[in-house]
Amino acid sequence: MTPEESATIYPAFEFEHVAHVGTDAFVRSVERSETDVNSSKQSASNGWGAEAASDPDRSAVAADNDNALLDAYSSAVTSAVDRVSPSVVNIEVHQSSGRTRSGEPRERRGGGSGFVFTPDGLILTNSHVVHDARRIEVTLLDGRRMPATAIGDDPASDLAVIQIEKPRVDEPSLTAAALGDSQQLRVGQLVVAIGTPYGFQSTVTAGVVSALGRSLRSYSGRLIDDVIQTDAALNPGNSGGPLVDSAGRVIGVNAATILPAQGICFAIGINTAKFVASRLLRDGRIRRSYIGVSAQTVPVHRRVVRFYDLPKESGALVLSVEENSPAKRAGLREGDIVVALDSKPIAGVDDLHRVLTDVRVGVSCSLTILRHTEKLELKIVPEEAK
Repeated sequence: MTPEESATIYPAFEFEHVAHVGTDAFVRSVERSETDVNSSKQSASNGWGAEAASDPDRSAVAADNDNALLDAYSSAVTSAVDRVSPSVVNIEVHQSSGRTRSGEPRERRGGGSGFVFTPDGLILTNSHVVHDARRIEVTLLDGRRMPATAIGDDPASDLAVIQIEKPRVDEPSLTAAALGDSQQLRVGQLVVAIGTPYGFQSTVTAGVVSALGRSLRSYSGRLIDDVIQTDAALNPGNSGGPLVDSAGRVIGVNAATILPAQGICFAIGINTAKFVASRLLRDGRIRRSYIGVSAQTVPVHRRVVRFYDLPKESGALVLSVEENSPAKRAGLREGDIVVALDSKPIAGVDDLHRVLTDVRVGVSCSLTILRHTEKLELKIVPEEAK
C-alpha cells in the first residue's frame, strides 16, 4: 500500500472519532477500510489504475505529500525553537589572567551559552564556562545585557547555576524553559540544540539521539554518567545551551564535542542537572566524600578472581596514601587493590569515584581489598572532600 492510499483509507480524524465511541465502532471502521482497499484493487485491475498512473497530476500529488512530510519536520523544529529561544542566553565571562609588566591586572574573556530555568532569573550552564569568573554578563534574546553572579558550580559534573539581576518593573519578565525527563529518551528521537556560539544568538542545529548512557570525563577527572550522545552539531560556544525535544522541553545541557569527529556531541542529561542544581541552590556546592588515596585501574589475576569469586576482573590499585586521611587510619597500604566498597564492586578508579557520594560522608563503610593474594575487610569512614 502506498503512502497516498494509506492516507486516503485511514484518515486521522476517523480513528480519533472511533477511539471515543468504543470497540464496535473501531471494528466497523476497519471493515469499511478493508472494503475500500478491495474496491481500489478491483478498479486498478480493470484499467483504471493504469490510467491513474499515466496521469501527470499523480507526480504532483506525490510531490505535495513529500512537502507535507518536510513541513511536519520543519514544524516540529520551529515549534521547539519558538518555545525555548526566549530562555536561551549568551554568557560573557571575565577572568583574571595575571598582571601586565606595569603591574596592572590582566583580564581574559570567555563565554558560552545558558538557559533560564526559573522566572526569577536562575540560569543553568556549564561549570567550565563560568569557573573562576571575576565578572559575568548575560545577554538575553531581546538584546538586554545584565550582570550575573555565580550561585555555585560543580566541576565534577560540569554544571553551574548563576543568577542574573532582577529586571526592573517596567522591563519584560523573564521566560523560563520547561524541563523534561532525560530518562524517557529513546535512541533516534529528534532533538534540537540551541545556543549562542561566538555570540551568534539563537543558533539552531537539529539531529537525533545517537546513544544513551554514555560516560564523559569532566575536566576535574571524574566521570559524568548518563550522558546523551547526539549528532546535533555543537560548537565550543554552544556549551551550556539547552538540548530540547520536539515538544520544546529541555532534556539535556550541551557540554562537549569531539573535534576530530563529525556528529559526535554530548549533553548532560537534565535529570542529572536537576539534582546538581538543587544541591547548588541549597549548599552552593556538591558534597562528595573521599578516602585519601591515589590509585589506578589494574586487572586482577584470573586465579584470584576465581578463587574469591569476585564480580569484577579488575580493581583500583593504591599508589599512595595521604597522611591523616581515612585510608591511612583504616590501615590501607600502597600496593593494595580495592575491589569493593560497602559491598559495591569496584572495577577501577571511576567506580570508586562513583560510589564515594555525599551520602557516605562520616558513615562507616566496609572496604574490601586484595593484599598480595589475601582478601581483607577494612573499616573506613570517608570524609568530605575539600
